[in-house]
Amino acid sequence: MAFLQDAPRLPHPFREDRSLQDWLSLHVPAGRQEALHADLQALADYACMAYARRMHTPRKEPVLTQWDAWGARTDRIELTPAWREGPGLTARHGLLAAGHDDDAGALGRVEQFLRVYVYHVASEFYTCPLAMTDGAATAIKASGNRELASRALPHFLSRDPDRLWLSGQWMTETTGGSDVHATETVARKDDAGNWRLYGRKWFTSAVVGEAALALARPEGADTGADALALFYVETRDADGNWHHLTVDRLKDKLGTRELPTAEIQLQGIPAQPVAGLSHGVRQITPVLNITRTWNAVCAVASMARCIALARDYATRRMAFGKPLIHQPLHARTLADMQVRFEASFALSFHVVTLLGKAEHGQATAEEEAALRLLTPLAKLWTGKLAVALASEALECFGGAGYVEDTGLPQLLRDAQVYPIWEGTTNVLSLDTLRALSSTGLAPLRAELERLMKPSGHASIRDRVRSTLDHAQGFLERHASDRDSLQAGARQLALSLARCTAAALLAGQAARAGGPHAKRMRAVLDTFLAHGLDCLDDARPDPDVLLA
Repeated sequence: MAFLQDAPRLPHPFREDRSLQDWLSLHVPAGRQEALHADLQALADYACMAYARRMHTPRKEPVLTQWDAWGARTDRIELTPAWREGPGLTARHGLLAAGHDDDAGALGRVEQFLRVYVYHVASEFYTCPLAMTDGAATAIKASGNRELASRALPHFLSRDPDRLWLSGQWMTETTGGSDVHATETVARKDDAGNWRLYGRKWFTSAVVGEAALALARPEGADTGADALALFYVETRDADGNWHHLTVDRLKDKLGTRELPTAEIQLQGIPAQPVAGLSHGVRQITPVLNITRTWNAVCAVASMARCIALARDYATRRMAFGKPLIHQPLHARTLADMQVRFEASFALSFHVVTLLGKAEHGQATAEEEAALRLLTPLAKLWTGKLAVALASEALECFGGAGYVEDTGLPQLLRDAQVYPIWEGTTNVLSLDTLRALSSTGLAPLRAELERLMKPSGHASIRDRVRSTLDHAQGFLERHASDRDSLQAGARQLALSLARCTAAALLAGQAARAGGPHAKRMRAVLDTFLAHGLDCLDDARPDPDVLLA
């Protein structure tokens, strides 16, 4: 009988994730673990079921039907099974509500994002509208608009799937994404004095949500970004029909194809200002901070899936007389992937921890400043790593990694969204410069010293301090040359991200006990061997290279 290769099997994403288990033991009090473990177990069981379903059934994508058989405009969007299952899982396991649970305090965010981490890949990016809904809830809380909060938050944070609403985030237009000053959507008052929005939104992820936050320029307002207002809209009327909104088409994307991303026309959709009629970009900042944190955690989850499948396959694939896992170079490749993943896991969940503390008034001034800096750093670094690790993982399968019906190429296509959505690497690098312009590196230095204190290893502290000194020197040398400062912003950001990850790994290795200590020290040593400092002042002027 001809040889048949055993396909990779998905290890249980909770019980068999050593990084997750180690982090839980170090950071979540024993008294809170039982209820959390039950949710993580159930979500991991769902992930295994979803993986098996994906392997045995044809892949599905959302379908837009714009007209019914009699010529009426319907714009009906048929969703995939995973998306239809999303509301029940979200409500039952508190994927949104847990992060806003006042009784849980600062730990609520940690427990929420641990659930997200386990669920994300199985969700087929249903986590995208969850992220935007979380951001919308956070922005509405910050706005002080009690009427709007009483209307929207009970739906956004509901534990009843029949009452749960999703929120979109409508910023992008044909004029651009991150640069919103040229937004063309107009807000006009109708005869009754109510606001309505008119315009075209070119990239609306998860258009199926029941609500959205949208940027628009009030009619007659000045030009420029400061004159934009942030509006809350509900997408359906009382009968469940689109509320003065039409769907032009669904985007044909490289990845995240199960996620219905649309181009829409706003034709007088009723709207309510979130907080005044100006400075809408500033008001949407809480949304971006939340969604960037979701982006980082989801990128880490994708890395975990890639490594889990590659490691399992390495135990099943024989080459040159022994399993791949026992081939020294292949084992080293898998180990290097594991180290980069664990570093990004540590950074992402440190941001989550700081977020929870800041939201509950438990963060020091230095921690709040560190959070403002580390949020874009975590997003940009994990986004780039997710693509690199997904590509490496496909190589681990050889030709099978390039074959569509193995499901493996989807990992790489989907990963490409992480460095793009909610700010590209360059946009986030410039955000890093803006954060540093107000606080400098002092808060980050203090935070990293605190994290490294338990380690007791002077050599690690010296490496981190040296890299921070180099970064400080770069900022001082180019302080008066804005172009040079921006040209090096990406390398600066990567250096700071790696420094923070090293400090976190050092602290975790010092706190770990038993068999975990040896493995975590090996993770730290391997990570340090790849270097921390990405700055290179000797690079030629880009204008010369691009001439």
